Amino acid sequence: MFTRSVIRSLFAVALVAAGLSAQTSNPKQPKPKSQKEVDALNAIFSAPDPDARIAASEKLLTEFADTEFKSTALYFAAVSAEQKNDFEKVMIYGERTLAADPQHFAAMLMMSRGLAQRTREFDLDKEEKLKRAEKLADDALKLIPTAVKPRADIPDAQWEEAKKDFASQGHESKGLIAMVRKDYSTAAAELKEAIELQPQKDPATMVRLAAAYTDSGKYDEAIALCDQISAMPDAPAQVKQIAGQTKLKAATAKAKP
Repeated sequence: MFTRSVIRSLFAVALVAAGLSAQTSNPKQPKPKSQKEVDALNAIFSAPDPDARIAASEKLLTEFADTEFKSTALYFAAVSAEQKNDFEKVMIYGERTLAADPQHFAAMLMMSRGLAQRTREFDLDKEEKLKRAEKLADDALKLIPTAVKPRADIPDAQWEEAKKDFASQGHESKGLIAMVRKDYSTAAAELKEAIELQPQKDPATMVRLAAAYTDSGKYDEAIALCDQISAMPDAPAQVKQIAGQTKLKAATAKAKP
């Protein structure tokens, strides 16, 4: 089963496979220099699994050192590593993507999200990792609003919706960062904005917001949100279970004198 973050990343990959570059704010369109390079690119786009996609990406970079699709191939590899839950490779390929295209905001979002999700309270380098995650999210959020539509035939409404979803990822990452810092009010504000930007409300983000509400003493808001999650027919069972636990925590805290 794919997480929503992987699905979002694969959505960006699908845009590239269709000849777009919506995951970057760089409006310059790359072009293959030969049919062999086209074939190598198609091998990435059509790879049946993450390992095959990574191998095809590395093959392109090895055989076509001057390819204009370097950042695309590296981002594909980063998405594939995320799909495999290989955080170390996500960061390696993410850094290489940014070296090839410093404006690649989807790579920034993926790296920020990974750092935020994997940083723990007692990590010795906690603040160093959180500052890195925060900068990546902030840099992405600055690039997204002015990102140029990569092709004229993309409907404006579709492009704006895609940009909102990318921005949502940035705010969700900032919310996760604030949660690790135990700054629950900031976390709630960021997660609330993330949900408001989502074209389709993500129950996983909603349950994180409910937790932030609970930890910041907003018990009624937390309980109401948990009830919404429980009523969502498509919400995963695990998320509904967490929502139930969060509701109980909020209700218990509210009942204390």
